[in-house]
Amino acid sequence: MSHLNTVQTWLADNNLDIAYISDWKNIQYFTGFGSDPFERTLALFIFPDKDPFLFSPALEVEAIKKAGWKYPVYGYLDHEDPYALIKEHITELASPKHWALEKDNLTVVRFEALRKYFPQAEFSGNLSPVIEREKLFKTPAEIELLKTAGKWADVAFEAGFKALSTKRTEQDVVAEIEYTMKKNGIMHMSFDTIVQSGANAADPHGAPKADLIKPNELCLFDLGVDYKGYMSDASRTVAFGKVSDKAKEIYQVCLEAQLAAQAAAKPGMRAFELDKIARDIITKAGYGEYFIHRLGHGIGQSDHEFPSIMEGNELVLEPGMCFSIEPGIYVPGVAGVRIEDCVYLTKDGNEPFTHTTKELQIIPKLVN
Repeated sequence: MSHLNTVQTWLADNNLDIAYISDWKNIQYFTGFGSDPFERTLALFIFPDKDPFLFSPALEVEAIKKAGWKYPVYGYLDHEDPYALIKEHITELASPKHWALEKDNLTVVRFEALRKYFPQAEFSGNLSPVIEREKLFKTPAEIELLKTAGKWADVAFEAGFKALSTKRTEQDVVAEIEYTMKKNGIMHMSFDTIVQSGANAADPHGAPKADLIKPNELCLFDLGVDYKGYMSDASRTVAFGKVSDKAKEIYQVCLEAQLAAQAAAKPGMRAFELDKIARDIITKAGYGEYFIHRLGHGIGQSDHEFPSIMEGNELVLEPGMCFSIEPGIYVPGVAGVRIEDCVYLTKDGNEPFTHTTKELQIIPKLVN
């Protein structure tokens, strides 16, 4: 059954007349066409018993056709009211009253536009969990794309490690990584590349600084690439020169937690159980208060997807699910360590998408 058929069946089973998909990433998932419309309207409409159609800015219509979309596509010009035209196209096919929306995505402005042109409609159906569930299980073709994205992340790590120097800033190293990727035809990272050294790495959502990298400190790398619409996401922490025994201890605890969780991940266990394996190791070592985020998140066409591998999540893990395993220890003023691989579940275990060594690497103190 195709992804479109899944939604059509769900609509029919729930007595819903139409589905409106508004998230451009999800539109890409269902249609094969991906482009961020920014402030413009890109919309996919699916019916339980009729062909779907895409509605897009006029400048994207030909690209949509070339992407292989075999159903109707309608364009609009910037000066036109997109929702007035959407109403015309929909009412040519049906008079839908019961709607399903992506309630996790649709903006208030666009929802109000729908209500203006479909005043008798009811918007009770929520597509978001349906799409989350559909995207949860990757096909073999999707896993191959994720594997390739992971291979390029390994190349990016190598470039980043080589770029470490006391004459460069964290931002300089980011630039070297992304320049290397572009030279190899990878035009987009999956998120803003993170390089943090020393105490700066103790901020898990911090940004690379313009300060020169200091020797004899840990340096954290968090990066990924966009390969044909599929993402990689991985973290490594390396020693730039000779680091303190305390830094080494933090690293080894984090490494033990990551390796244990990754070795344990398999179908049949629950998401919270996997989180607990890593968290218990870190807590027992005395660093529990410094592990301040979930163990993992889904990966696919976005770098953060369903599911969350975290405390309280009873989701049973199944083959085909793809997610990160990324324990972190962040001691303010001292150091931050995160070690991460994204994996896909097989019938009896898991396989990682990235393969850069996780043993503590000692990077020489280059001054070039």
